[in-house]
Amino acid sequence: MAIIGSGISGLAAAHGLLRAGYRVDLYSDRTANEWLTTSRPTGTAARFDLALSYERELGLNFWDDAAPKGEGVFLTFCPTLHNPLIRLVGRFRAPFQAVDVRLQSSRWINEFETRGGNVVIEQVTVDRLGDIAATHDLTIVATGRADLCRIFDRDESRSVYDKPQRNLAMVTVVGGPSRIDGLPLLPVKFDFLGTDGEIFFVPYHHKDAGPCWNILIEAKPGSRMDRFAGVTDGNVAVQRMKEVVAALFPWDEPFVRDVQLADPLGWLIGAVTPAVRRPAARLATGAVVAALGDTAISYDPIAAQGANSGGKQARHLVSQIVARGDGAFDADWITSTFDDFFATHARDACRFSNLLLEPITAPAKELLIAQYGSDGEPGNDSAQQRIADAFVENFNDPRLLTPAFTDMAISRQVIASHAEGRWLWNGVRGRASIARDQIKAKLRRRDAVQ
Repeated sequence: MAIIGSGISGLAAAHGLLRAGYRVDLYSDRTANEWLTTSRPTGTAARFDLALSYERELGLNFWDDAAPKGEGVFLTFCPTLHNPLIRLVGRFRAPFQAVDVRLQSSRWINEFETRGGNVVIEQVTVDRLGDIAATHDLTIVATGRADLCRIFDRDESRSVYDKPQRNLAMVTVVGGPSRIDGLPLLPVKFDFLGTDGEIFFVPYHHKDAGPCWNILIEAKPGSRMDRFAGVTDGNVAVQRMKEVVAALFPWDEPFVRDVQLADPLGWLIGAVTPAVRRPAARLATGAVVAALGDTAISYDPIAAQGANSGGKQARHLVSQIVARGDGAFDADWITSTFDDFFATHARDACRFSNLLLEPITAPAKELLIAQYGSDGEPGNDSAQQRIADAFVENFNDPRLLTPAFTDMAISRQVIASHAEGRWLWNGVRGRASIARDQIKAKLRRRDAVQ
């Protein structure tokens, strides 16, 4: 077996196949040391329990005792500027984890070699890919969004967008608070501004500094958040991030006031066109290769599905390879294997991710209203808290709640299932609480002006 790419998905598949007894050649465009010392992170790569469980199964969970344990989500929804209308504090059933990809890939490459895998350091071209495929039973391309992606045709029936929906900026910072004041849990903090975009504060384990924060800005093109075009220095990116927070999310300004870039390479500027690609590509030599991870599906990072979906696909692909035995890994098999994964996992992950890029739907708003009053306290067993917890658990498993975001009947069924059947009462209570808090906020602003 050959795997092209040494990111999370490629390495997970490489370790899975190695454990199953296959001889695996891993082709990486950089050494383990280069990943650690001269590379930029490829993204935040927060992973939730379903994806982490495969890493633990493979014995690759080296940071369970070191990385911050993300316990939930703290979401503030602002339909317009400076109007935090709805707040949600939900708990995950099991913690999430975000580890610096540079550290993770470096350690996993070294571990792969220690366990008997073969690492080839090479920038694989399309022509070279043909040579590799000719000498391996199956060649899997997991190079993220590099040039090799282009050999896999875009699947128009599964791809919604033909251009990026957000302009992205990511910075990893130190010097900030270790917790978020007033919360009983360590969450990822989401601020949604309907007119401009989103900002995320993710508990993160940096390769050198250890626990810190990874901050992702998702700016709608041309919006007030869209301030990072042309930035070529990480310190400038951090300063622009602080300006965005001060202007659009002033309640978070104290949180970022003293933060600094964690390392000179610990930042990114870019954009992603969400797309699903055909999973099999036929090369000029006649050989067929398979797509994995970001090569197969490019997600905007708004729902943190990229690394999670890639890990789940790696697990699925390895299990199907083992089940196949000595059978041929032809285009039909590659396609049917991916179609099964898409139907059982990735379809809802894509829908969930894409929904977060669009204006909030009425059914999703109904869920947010019904959970209003959640506080994340461990002993809180109220209907509001149960709905909030169900909402955030969808990041771990998008199959759970994604249909409710577009279907009002399903949304109300979900609310009723957590509220002793009283979906209507929960909506009335939530709306009344929101109105009350909006009046209080207006009075506070008036008193502050006076």
